[in-house]
Amino acid sequence: MRGIVIPPHYLSILASLVGGLLVIFLRMRSSDKPTNMRKIIIPPLGMSTGFLMFVVPMMRIPWTWGIVAFLVGAVFFAYPLIRTSKLHVVGLDILLTRSKSFIFIIVGLLAIRLLLHDYIEQYVSIAQTGALFFILAFGMILPWRIAMALEYMKLARTMQSE
Repeated sequence: MRGIVIPPHYLSILASLVGGLLVIFLRMRSSDKPTNMRKIIIPPLGMSTGFLMFVVPMMRIPWTWGIVAFLVGAVFFAYPLIRTSKLHVVGLDILLTRSKSFIFIIVGLLAIRLLLHDYIEQYVSIAQTGALFFILAFGMILPWRIAMALEYMKLARTMQSE
């Protein structure tokens, strides 16, 4: 009996789609609950363990490619997330404001990412493409979460001084 064989290219697209949908789901769920510094900084810390992939030789890419991928994530992908993620105080809690445009921005970024992924995969291996897009995603999440952490600290200081 033979199993279903799915080409790696389709698996990488599926993984990107699942990841994007997971971000949307988690973001929609978390906007109704209070946040704290731990919830803000754990995602990039947890994601940083993914850099262990570079222990595997086939995942390695030139430094310049990694720097460019990080900068693309930080400059082009993080900015809309930073602009649509606002924290506010409700009673004694700090909550993340749900932006009406957030879902559209995430879906748009996901579509751009999938198109870029398809294009780049023509020139480098699937493993290297995955590595590049991991770095791009890290470049997106790190500035976004730093901006949220700074805003959180500002609101927390304001709450303490009142």
